[in-house]
Amino acid sequence: LRVPKRWFTHFYVVSVLWNGFLLTCLSQAEFLGGSLPSWIQHVQHAFGRDSRSEDTDSEHFSALLVLLLLWLHSCRRLAECHWTSVFSSGVIHVVQYGFGLGYYIAVGLTVLCQVPADIGNGKELSVQVCWYHVLGVTMYIWASLHQHRCLVILANLRKSKSGKVVSLSHGVPFGDWFERVSCPHYFAELLIYVSMAITLGFHNVTWWCVVMCVLSNQALAALLCHEFYQKNFSSYPKHRKAFIPFVF
Repeated sequence: LRVPKRWFTHFYVVSVLWNGFLLTCLSQAEFLGGSLPSWIQHVQHAFGRDSRSEDTDSEHFSALLVLLLLWLHSCRRLAECHWTSVFSSGVIHVVQYGFGLGYYIAVGLTVLCQVPADIGNGKELSVQVCWYHVLGVTMYIWASLHQHRCLVILANLRKSKSGKVVSLSHGVPFGDWFERVSCPHYFAELLIYVSMAITLGFHNVTWWCVVMCVLSNQALAALLCHEFYQKNFSSYPKHRKAFIPFVF
């Protein structure tokens, strides 16, 4: 009941296709004054979304922006899986694989459920950029850049200077946020989801639940990875934390 770890790539393939489709549906409804497909409205009603909700244009734009950020994040991670990362011969449990596929389907619907089911009503969206949109997007870009840098550092441990893969073994990474934590790419993932919570205006309880899910999942993975480094490398830096700099 185990599958190759490189199948992580499938998560992002599903996310790019699925969340790209949801983004298209939401964009058409918002900017062309149409409505979401009826089956999506049924899903929204099933999750308790009221079609008569009087949300502001800024809240509608927030949901659209977060869905765009989620899709862009998936596109970048898919590209990194293909052209940057070097996966080992490790495996993951099929339940973990199934959870990952389901997660990226559910998280897009979670964003979509932040807007009314009958979203259009013949009225086009009036874009209202707020300060928390700017703050959230800025934090998203900052965290994404550092995550990419850290993934490049990890990949280079298994490549020669010419870029050819020469090993699948583990090594001790140095540079960027690796100077403070063992798994900065996991910490950056958390910051990316926090940035989306900020983009939604801080007050969205549903998305903060998503953030807590990401926190628990990434913290556990980081702790296991940190223990692996400490166990297998006697000279591993003592000052490094597992997940959050100076904290954990």
